[in-house]
Amino acid sequence: MRSRLFPITDDHIHFDPVNGRGIDAAKDFLHAGGTHIFLVSKPSWSLGITPASGTDYAQVFDETLRIAGLIRETGLVVFPVLGIHPAEISRLTERMPLADAAGVMKGGLECAAGYVRDGRAVALKSGRPHYEVSSEVLAASNDVLFHALGLAAGYRCALQIHAESGPCADIVDMARVAGMTVERVVKHYGSPETPLHPSLVARHEAVPVLARERRPFTMESDFMDENSRPGAVTGPKSVPRITKKLLESGVINEEDCWRIHGETIEKVYGVRITL
Repeated sequence: MRSRLFPITDDHIHFDPVNGRGIDAAKDFLHAGGTHIFLVSKPSWSLGITPASGTDYAQVFDETLRIAGLIRETGLVVFPVLGIHPAEISRLTERMPLADAAGVMKGGLECAAGYVRDGRAVALKSGRPHYEVSSEVLAASNDVLFHALGLAAGYRCALQIHAESGPCADIVDMARVAGMTVERVVKHYGSPETPLHPSLVARHEAVPVLARERRPFTMESDFMDENSRPGAVTGPKSVPRITKKLLESGVINEEDCWRIHGETIEKVYGVRITL
């Protein structure tokens, strides 16, 4: 049942009524005790969209907002996060030169920033490939990421980063040059050693440790909601289930729950978490 004592927030999750379970999966999160989600836009290709310009990504963002509206009808609080998946650069360069691909991605981020400006989204998403690429592609990807950091700084919103495993410490200097507050740069699928804000997959072994140390972090499932990959990365119930397991075992208390799922979320994203 839904908790009435404290929030349970999934910091990075996808729901897809076309290619996945959609609202039924969202209801699983709700019935397991979840209260708030950050609904992250999916890559363009997963929605059958082939962008040729930055404005083409509006189709992705509008679909994300449509899904957010459906999920809100279940009683969940939904915060949309919009942006460009870093793997888009590999898809785009199959059809255009690298410089043009980077330009399209930057335009897509500017399009997403317009939704933040209008209050229809709360944060942006960017990053760089988490797989091996050429030095030229990596440089172009970092240029796109730097553009995203500048947009997030300008619109005073958080930025979720999808990147390689590890601390990604070099992004700290990039953020500072861009004028972006480092504490609002979220390392999606993060790890404790990152100097950015760590969003840990719920099953991460460091969750109890960071909770005891009262270190700022958030929890995510990174549920992809694709019928071809059921349960990837973890299921929609994982954040509420693991939070409640930690609470029942005495590893955390209700104050910790409010800090992880409420206060820290508010500081990073600039939103209000209420029940």
